Amino acid sequence: MTFRHQSGRHDGGLTRRTALKGLAAGATVLAAPSYLRAQSAQTIKIGYISPQTGQMAPFGETDAFALDFIRKHLATGLEIGGKTYALEIIERDAQSNPNRAAELAGELCQNDGVHILIPASTTDVTLPVSEQGELFEVPTISSTAPWQAVIMPRGGADQAFNWTYHFFWGLEDIIQTFVNMWNSVDSNKKVGLLLPRNADGEVWGDDTIGLPPAMRAAGFEVIAPSKFEIRTNDFSSQINAFKEAGCEILGGLVFPADLRTATIQMAQQDLKPKIMTVAAGLLFPSAVEAMGDLGAGMSTEVWWTPAFPYKSTLTGETSADLAATWEQSTGKQWTQPLGYSHAMWEIIVDTLKRSGDPLDRTAIRDALKATNLDTVVGNVNWSKGPHPNVSKTPILGGQWRKGEKWPYDLKIVETQLYPIMQPESGLEMKSW
Repeated sequence: MTFRHQSGRHDGGLTRRTALKGLAAGATVLAAPSYLRAQSAQTIKIGYISPQTGQMAPFGETDAFALDFIRKHLATGLEIGGKTYALEIIERDAQSNPNRAAELAGELCQNDGVHILIPASTTDVTLPVSEQGELFEVPTISSTAPWQAVIMPRGGADQAFNWTYHFFWGLEDIIQTFVNMWNSVDSNKKVGLLLPRNADGEVWGDDTIGLPPAMRAAGFEVIAPSKFEIRTNDFSSQINAFKEAGCEILGGLVFPADLRTATIQMAQQDLKPKIMTVAAGLLFPSAVEAMGDLGAGMSTEVWWTPAFPYKSTLTGETSADLAATWEQSTGKQWTQPLGYSHAMWEIIVDTLKRSGDPLDRTAIRDALKATNLDTVVGNVNWSKGPHPNVSKTPILGGQWRKGEKWPYDLKIVETQLYPIMQPESGLEMKSW
C-alpha cells in the first residue's frame, strides 16, 4: 500500500476543502476574538465530542469519568516551558448521530477556537469529527474504532493526513484474534456474519479489507446475509440464512441493544451456534447481564483489561488500580473503554508538554505526530503504525463466564497475537 501526503491544488480550481472553508469564513472571522482571548488568557481549549446518549451511549460511559479525573488532576493548570496554562474542556454530546458529531466539530473548530479536538468513542463519532479536524486544521486525536474504519472511508488507502491521528487495533488484528479462538474449538468452520447497515458494517463487511476475505483465507466458510437496520425488531432473515447453511459459529459486529434482540430471537428460532463471538456488543458487562443466561459463554475482543501489564504516565497507577478506582467511584464493574478514556489524556498531556507552545495548533500537531509514550493501553507511536496516521495497540480474546464478585466476568482466552500476558483459560463452547 502506497501513501502520498496531501497537497493543495495550484491550478486555481475549487476543491471540496476550499469550498467548505470558504462557506465557513464568516463564522471563522467572528470566532477570532474568542480565540485571541483564549490565547491572551493562556487557556488551552479542547473540544470533546462523545456519544453520551443514543445507541452508542455505553461507549461514552467512561468518558465522563475520565473528564472528571483530568479536570481534577490539572485543576491548578499545566506547566509548559515555565508558564502555567489553564485547561478548558468543552464537552458536547453527539447523541450517537454522525451528522450531529460533524456539526458539533465544525462549531468547536470555528466558533470556539479549540486547540485540540477529541472524538471520543465509536466510528460514527470519530469519522465525521476527524474529517472536520482535517478540514479546519485542528489536531485531532481519536481511538476506539478499528483504524480502517477511520482511515479508509476518507481516501486513506493512498494518502496520509496532516491533522488527524488514531490509536487502536485494526481489522487484521480482530480477525486473527477471532480465528485463533475459533480454531481452538472443534466446529464445521461455517461462520454466520451479522453486521449492521452503517459505516462500521460497511467496512467490516467489505470484500477487500473486511472480515469475509480474511476469514475465507483462514479456512472458514462465510455466510453473510443482508445487513440489518440498527434497532430492528426482526432478525428472521439473517437467522434463517444461518440455519440453512448450518452455521456453528456466529461472528460479527452488533451493538448491545441489537445483540439482545438477535440473541433472544436466535434462541426462539432454535439457532444455537457452538461459538458466538461478537464485537462491540459484548464489551460491556451490562449488555451481557441484559441477556441473562443467554449471555454466558459468548466471546469477544478485549481492548483493555485490569490485567494489562501497563501503568498510567499521569498517576503511576496500574491497570488494576484504574479499574478498582472506577468500581469504587461508580459502584459498577469495569468496562473496556475505561483504559482508552484514560490513555487519551496521557497522550494529550504528553503532547502539550512537548509542544513548546500549546496555543499553536501546528506545534501541537508536530508534537502529537512525534509521540512515543507507554500508556495504560500500551505504547503509542505513530512512526511505527501500518499507516502514517495510525498507532496500533494490543487486542486479546475473551469469554464471558459466570462471575463471583459480579454476575459475569470476562476471562482472557486468547493472547497469541499479542502475548502480553498468559490466557486465563481456553475458549469453551457456548451452552444454550
